Amino acid sequence: MPIHNTNDGTMRAPYMRSDLNMGTLADQPENSTGPKGDAATVHAAIKAAGYQGLQGGDRDLCRKLGLGWTSGGRINLPSEADAFTKSAKDQGAECATLHVGWGMESDLEIDRLVSAILNASEKHGVPLYIETHRATITQDQWRTVKLVERNPEVRFNADYSHWYTGQEMVYGDFKAKCDFLEPVFERVRFFHGRIGNPSHIQVDVKDGARGGEGLAFVDHFREMWTRSCMGFLRSAKPGDYICFNPELLQPAIYYARLFPDGKGGFVEETDRWQQALVLTRVAQESFADAKQRLAKPIAARA
Repeated sequence: MPIHNTNDGTMRAPYMRSDLNMGTLADQPENSTGPKGDAATVHAAIKAAGYQGLQGGDRDLCRKLGLGWTSGGRINLPSEADAFTKSAKDQGAECATLHVGWGMESDLEIDRLVSAILNASEKHGVPLYIETHRATITQDQWRTVKLVERNPEVRFNADYSHWYTGQEMVYGDFKAKCDFLEPVFERVRFFHGRIGNPSHIQVDVKDGARGGEGLAFVDHFREMWTRSCMGFLRSAKPGDYICFNPELLQPAIYYARLFPDGKGGFVEETDRWQQALVLTRVAQESFADAKQRLAKPIAARA
């Protein structure tokens, strides 16, 4: 599987690149502080906010501004993998994240899909990251770990909210579940940054502080993100990077929650632009935590 690398001849230490998924700016309400205006204005504001790349958005504007550009899509059949990947390559995508299948596939069908994706990725030189997502082949933690056992070259885009909420990870032993998921954590190279609680897939994380009152789920995501960054760092070489993309989606597709505004209407639970900045900071802190953990002697990590 191809990997992200700066390819500039430097010996930069492996790092986390802070990108933004453009879905975060979809259908912004009037009270959002996110950038508004024409595409050039919005892209320039994203760059000014410190983001280093976009998933989606205008590819040519990204190039002009020095922003990375990544893509995404869906593959339902093995026969679709090659054409999708060639298109991503032709468009100049640095990588693509994928929803794969509908979650009703047999193990044999899963393996055929994964094999086709791995082959297309290698053939066209485009990293393809299978997303942990509802209604796909990775909707179930058990089947995803077994998928890895059969296809160890697979790499993932981690959107852990689908498991945390959909499989209610806190119902039982959370640490044991994280330990079970280590084969997945080892193979994450991209994140869709969203945090859910045990009943809602996208919620307000306030300032994302560690140990925040009533926000135990934030610390749980910190743990999963940190373990995933450790997996990346264990095999990373100079210039390699892992992408973190806040993907906070709009109420029209039932992600952002709406609450009465006291005036007969409704308002989004959060300002998604501001929450994206918080999630980016939490992710960078998780990356730093991962480096610290790996620097400790093995006995001290237990």
